[in-house]
Order: sequence, then C-alpha cells, then structure tokens
Amino acid sequence: MKKLPQISEAEYEVMKAVWRYAPVTTNEVTDRMLQITDWSPKTVQTLLKRLVTKGVLTYEKKGRMFVYSPVFPEEAYLRQKNTSFLRRYYNGNLPAMFSSFLESEEISEKEIDSLRDILDKRFQKEEKEK
Repeated sequence: MKKLPQISEAEYEVMKAVWRYAPVTTNEVTDRMLQITDWSPKTVQTLLKRLVTKGVLTYEKKGRMFVYSPVFPEEAYLRQKNTSFLRRYYNGNLPAMFSSFLESEEISEKEIDSLRDILDKRFQKEEKEK
C-alpha cells in the first residue's frame, strides 16, 4: 500500500468524524467538532480544506453544500501509524514494545484475557494456512 499523507492531530480529529459518518456535510462535521472541541466553525472548515488539499478527503458539491468522503479507510491510517510507531520507538521489535507496555501499565485480567484470545486466534489462523 502506498504511504498515506501525514495529518496533524487536529486533522485526525476531523477525520474521525468523517470516517464515522461519511458521507458528511461541512455543517455536520462542524456540529460534531463543536460538541467535543472549542474550535470555531472557521477552524473546522480550514481543517476540511487542508484534508482535501492533502488528498485525504474528497468532496462533492450538492447545491450549496459540500459533502465529504474519506479517500482511504481509518484502518489503513491506523495500520500505517502503528507500523511507524513500532519502527520509530522500538526498532520494529514488537515483543519489546509489548513487554515495555505490559511492565509499565496497569492491565486488568480481562484485558490480559482479551490479548490471549487475540494471540490464540492469530496462531490458529496461521496453523490453518500451513
């Protein structure tokens, strides 16, 4: 997959609304952002324009309204960010990252069980593919 454009934290907040509600109008995105931030409507509009310029969003003009849709799914963005984080901070060493996290964070038994389930499912999937 080709490398996706870098987006700022503020742009990411706007993208979360677009990913969740797309296709979505400028007013709908603005209303959602005003519920969770102290940004002005002009700030939201500026962020939408930046995302279009970066090729992250597309839009269609319907009458006097702009309707936005994402160019790529949220999962693709998160996958790229996860890989970047792992390479940058742990030299791509996944066990080192997990070990560091498990030793420094409080994790409930339920969360540990959930992680075990994820690993078991992954192992079972790989066994079936052999």
